[in-house]
Amino acid sequence: MHASTTKLLLVFVSASMLIISHASSLRFHYINHHNFTAKTYPSSSSVHGGNRNPSFALVRRDAVTGATYPSRRHAVLDLVARDNARAEYLATRLSPTYYQPADLGSEVVSGLDEGSGEYFVRVGVGSPPTEQYLVVDSGSDVIWVQCRPCGECYAQADPLFDPATSSTFSPVPCGSAICRTLHGSSGCDDSGSCQYEVNYGDGSYTKGVLALETLTLGGTAVQGVAIGCGHRNRGLFVGAAGLLGLGWGPMSLVGQLGGAAGGAFSYCLASRGPGGSSADDAGSLVLGRSEAVPEGAVWVPLVRNPQAPSFYYVGLSGIGVGDERLPLQDGLFQLTDDGAGGVVMDTGTAVTRLPQEAYAALRDAFAAAVGALPRAPGVSLLDTCYDLSGYTSVRVPTVSFYFDGAATLTLPATNLLVEVDGGVYCLAFAPSSSGLSILGNIQQEGIQITVDSATGYIGFGPNTC
Repeated sequence: MHASTTKLLLVFVSASMLIISHASSLRFHYINHHNFTAKTYPSSSSVHGGNRNPSFALVRRDAVTGATYPSRRHAVLDLVARDNARAEYLATRLSPTYYQPADLGSEVVSGLDEGSGEYFVRVGVGSPPTEQYLVVDSGSDVIWVQCRPCGECYAQADPLFDPATSSTFSPVPCGSAICRTLHGSSGCDDSGSCQYEVNYGDGSYTKGVLALETLTLGGTAVQGVAIGCGHRNRGLFVGAAGLLGLGWGPMSLVGQLGGAAGGAFSYCLASRGPGGSSADDAGSLVLGRSEAVPEGAVWVPLVRNPQAPSFYYVGLSGIGVGDERLPLQDGLFQLTDDGAGGVVMDTGTAVTRLPQEAYAALRDAFAAAVGALPRAPGVSLLDTCYDLSGYTSVRVPTVSFYFDGAATLTLPATNLLVEVDGGVYCLAFAPSSSGLSILGNIQQEGIQITVDSATGYIGFGPNTC
């Protein structure tokens, strides 16, 4: 069967190599959980609580907008362009010389076919709830939706939220403590309500009034959540009504829920699949503990960056290809005292970015391991591509992340390559334009990931989606 009309089944066959073969269905599983090096969670008694946690599905962006492209290559080129903007934005925002703190279960949907690496979640806004698709963003704090009356709005899949129809919409006074948490980015409108403004690195922005509102999350109504009601919005959000910030800061949804969520949330991004997958495939997002924190996960300490307190950093000590650990200089992934470098987990970036030295070593080791597979021209920043249209199966090396504390994560084979055209696949890694490393959502797909900021750990596995 031709690669462009089949889906890709990736199965672990050894510690050092993976087989990629064409199949009629796409399913991922861990073989005896051996792709994770076991590590005991430091405080297991604190992570298992009640079972009434908001749970909702994550959905792919193409399921929301229904947009089409002339070819998959066009879709990937759009993805890369948007991904570059996101990576540059993070690098600029996390620079020690420039930081703006003002940028502050349901189904999850992927945006590959829409030129976006983001995932959407369905949230009810107001009372009665108006259903809206929001972008899930672990690197942002502010929750916002486009609102009527709208002086400037981009196209979204759902009708605009109208605060006049909600009985629980309450503008925040400009002198309140909540308004002051915007770190000076807020002002007052003529009625004395708190104004907010968030600017993104690609030129996107949202401006409007900060308000307290009821959000319905996976059937659970949460009252008094501070959200931005955007009356002037511009950007590449493509179909989404706004953004659901899940960052480490106090204005994020997790920060506002406090004791209700315990600082913990779990997500599983359904894999796109290198051969394509159904737009109806959904991942999951769970707020709080109990089922959000699975038994058997590998736990890695979170690293706090005082210069960028919204972001979830992890300590990465090295990378392996096959059975070999790459010979990289010590401290290459270390977060410096002035807030530069480090490794950020980000749901809004698709392709993992690594420092040039690390990327070059990974690329060369990967290319050497696959041997004589026919090369294809690179696609934008994806410079290591192969024409696999004439193959029913190929062998590729595993890629492993070695974290501080002796934990190792070996990626599922589906998380290594992305299809950019009929039968053409590219390594889904790229060099960083700065010292910052970003673990993107392609590498996170299919893995149950739990963030527990209260205890300072992030867990990988063992469940998949």
